[in-house]
Amino acid sequence: MEYVYPAIFHKNDDESYTITYPDLPGCISEGKSLGNAMYMAESALTQWISYLTDKKQEIPQASSPKDLKTENGEFVNLIRSEVKDGRAVKRTVSIPKWMDEEVAKSGLSLSRVLQDALNERLA
Repeated sequence: MEYVYPAIFHKNDDESYTITYPDLPGCISEGKSLGNAMYMAESALTQWISYLTDKKQEIPQASSPKDLKTENGEFVNLIRSEVKDGRAVKRTVSIPKWMDEEVAKSGLSLSRVLQDALNERLA
């Protein structure tokens, strides 16, 4: 699912940035440069929304950037995050018998191997 929230970027004396989300109290990050701050802002938003989803907490509505007040040295930027549903689902998968026997002997987790292979293929 896609989420877009306004973030406030505050430039610090050391040229780094502190990022806060007015709609998500406690969601704070920092970046050493503007580019790094943009990356960290997306990461923080993704983790925060994922946490709220996992805990079955309400996800607040995003404010309009024009409604936010900034102080000197701050600016508002919209940050987009895509949060994937990480819940496990059961699927029926067919593999050759010899492969199943080798998996059992090796102690591998068939689910983990399949997830790793799919992650690699889909990346």
